[in-house]
Amino acid sequence: MQGFKLSDSKILRKILSRNSSETKREISSSNQTSKNSSRQFYHQTKEIFVGSWNIGGIAPPQNLNIEDWLDTHNDYADIYVLGFQEIVPLNAANVLGPQNKKKSMKWNSLIGATLNNKKPIKIVEEEKKAEPQKVYPLKEQVCEEFENVDDFQCIISKQMVGMFITIWARCDLYQHIQHLNVSSVGCGIMGCLANKGSISIRFVLHETSFCFICSHLASGGKEVDKRQRNVNAADILSHTSFPAGPLHDMPQNIIDHDRVVWLGDLNYRIDMPHFATHSLIKRREWETLLKHDQLKMELKEGHVFQGWHEGAIEFPPTYKYLPNSDDYIGCDENHMSKKRRSPAW
Repeated sequence: MQGFKLSDSKILRKILSRNSSETKREISSSNQTSKNSSRQFYHQTKEIFVGSWNIGGIAPPQNLNIEDWLDTHNDYADIYVLGFQEIVPLNAANVLGPQNKKKSMKWNSLIGATLNNKKPIKIVEEEKKAEPQKVYPLKEQVCEEFENVDDFQCIISKQMVGMFITIWARCDLYQHIQHLNVSSVGCGIMGCLANKGSISIRFVLHETSFCFICSHLASGGKEVDKRQRNVNAADILSHTSFPAGPLHDMPQNIIDHDRVVWLGDLNYRIDMPHFATHSLIKRREWETLLKHDQLKMELKEGHVFQGWHEGAIEFPPTYKYLPNSDDYIGCDENHMSKKRRSPAW
């Protein structure tokens, strides 16, 4: 059995997990022998860092430092799962035209340089021919070029319009990762275009199956928008499908995996007046704000994500800041001319 500890980031939008009531789960390393057989089971603990960031269509500058986000000042995790939304602007050219992969390659280069202390890295690139799904299986001896087993390599990455998910693992785990697969679902314009939707990646580490869903759900602050977000989530759960594997023993649906984590910009809002929300943020009254959080209320009512659990939120709402500042859009008189957007998680 493979245990894991899930590390969350202070700037995450939303992370939900299934099969666990906490966002951090740790199982001590041990081994035991079954009473009914001589088979020996090894229990290990692996730490997986999961982060999500809506970057608003802005390319990463050359001097961008993401060490604080990846928390590399402390102990490194064993696997990093990073999801992005709006990696390119969600305009007609990007939604309907050929995929722009330059920014995703820049992010992979930056992530690899950060995890490997700015060592040269090999970026996993997609083929030029567009495909609805693309999987990058591990290659034998892919880590020979690295100096030690603590180096990280991108094991898989996938972009769908503005969504991008990339997974990095230590080299010593490579031989234990199998059955890498991708499933993408578009549920944006006309209910099918990929300006909104999800990219799901699954793999098996030792004998434990993992599934990570990076999503960007419908935006908007109206009641109908909230219902559409619920519909998006239901569509992703019902339409995401993975191959059964050569022995037909692999889980095909999201919820059938042993460990499942949903990350991304879910776009649920806080149902409170604009100025009341800002007042509570200034007083750091997160619990009061969360009582009016749409996702919390929808979970409680059983309208969406039944059986899922959200991690503890101990940070300010992450939506929506003025660029290069700690101020929310529309929070002061100097920016009242801009479209008012109440803060939210």
